[in-house]
Amino acid sequence: MRRGGGRRFPKPSLAPSTAAEATPALDASVIRNLDSAFSRRDSDANSLCSSRPASTVGAILNFSDRATQVAALRVVNTFLAPAVTLRGPLPAARDIQAALRLLVDRLHLPRNDATFDDDLIQDLRLLGCPYKVTRSALKAPGTPHSWPVLLSVLHWLTLLCHSQGDDPDAPSGPSDDLLLYITQSYSHFLSGDDAAVETVDEEYASKARMTGEAYVATARALEKEAEELETQVNKLISGPSRREALESEKEAFNADIHKFDAVVNAWKTKFNEREQSFGDLEKELEAKVSDTQRAAAEIQDLLKQVDAQPVNVKDVDRMRREMQAIEDDIANAEKGKTALEDKVWELEAKLVTKLEELERHAEQCNQALKKLKPTVAFQYMIDSKGSSPAEMLGTGYKTVLKPALLAHAEENKRICLSNLENLNDLQKQLQGNAKVLEEERNNISSLQEKNDEVSPSFQALHYIL
Repeated sequence: MRRGGGRRFPKPSLAPSTAAEATPALDASVIRNLDSAFSRRDSDANSLCSSRPASTVGAILNFSDRATQVAALRVVNTFLAPAVTLRGPLPAARDIQAALRLLVDRLHLPRNDATFDDDLIQDLRLLGCPYKVTRSALKAPGTPHSWPVLLSVLHWLTLLCHSQGDDPDAPSGPSDDLLLYITQSYSHFLSGDDAAVETVDEEYASKARMTGEAYVATARALEKEAEELETQVNKLISGPSRREALESEKEAFNADIHKFDAVVNAWKTKFNEREQSFGDLEKELEAKVSDTQRAAAEIQDLLKQVDAQPVNVKDVDRMRREMQAIEDDIANAEKGKTALEDKVWELEAKLVTKLEELERHAEQCNQALKKLKPTVAFQYMIDSKGSSPAEMLGTGYKTVLKPALLAHAEENKRICLSNLENLNDLQKQLQGNAKVLEEERNNISSLQEKNDEVSPSFQALHYIL
């Protein structure tokens, strides 16, 4: 806070005892200094007050905007809760009327339920409300046309209640602190106590700094919360809606139902087939039971006939011999069966050995085929279940391997003939080279003879020189 210049008032110990004695002592210079001091103090207070935002007066908001409506409705609901709660986007008419009556009661305005609409319009005009509301809007408050106007009036009345200190939960406003600060500063200034003025200035500055830091922290927290809410809104907007999710879930359920119906129909078909097969089996069982009963009846008849026939001793001996012969035949058959089984086991062991040898030979043949240049696209595959050579080896060796080997043989023959022709050419070249070499040898020998003849002459000449 700025300090006024000029002279200060005298302290109480130095001031005159009465106002009558003090008045003549003030000359023109003192009065000018006092006027200058008070004018500067008032200008400082006015500038400080003008720099603070007003709580009840501000820029007129556009309540047709959706975001503005949501923010204003939040402020109104916070103030009126829990008595009244307005639910957007279009609250009920009775809730709007109850909110208006509650705000009028909070402002301690006279209220007559019979003429409430007219009284409210008159009260708003007297209070200087910047928003104009009509009787038709008050008669039908829950319509989209009248709701923005009524919301603006509700918001303005809520701010007016806040400015009058009607909110018990709200902290003490900074205007009270500023008024106390100005009062104390004026008091110390008028008493001429500069140290107290500086102390008050420092206390208010520190308190204002702490309040500002708290407001900054609150604003940052609100910004962070707004960013998180915006992220959630974007996530909700970008993701599928509730209806789309339900439709997709419905489609999944329908697909499951179709699958279940298909499974049920398949099982019904199987049940019908099994019932039909059971019916056939029951018929076969009945036929077999009847055959068994008929055979049992025939056996009983035969037993009766046997019992009725007379038995001779010779016939009994003959039958005993025949039974013994039959038993001997059965024993011989069992021995032959055992011998045949042993032979079968031996043959199977030999077949396994031969099959392993065939597989080993087939593997060697396959490796030999791989080494051929060019390779033959054929592999021997032994089929152990075959009953003939064609079935075991397959027909591929006739259709694929044999033509490939013939072609390979023809190619080798052609290569051999070509190599033979090249060999003949090389032999002819060798014979020609041998003749040339022989001629060169003859030339060398003749030159050697000439050299031998000339060499003594050169030696004699060398001695002479």
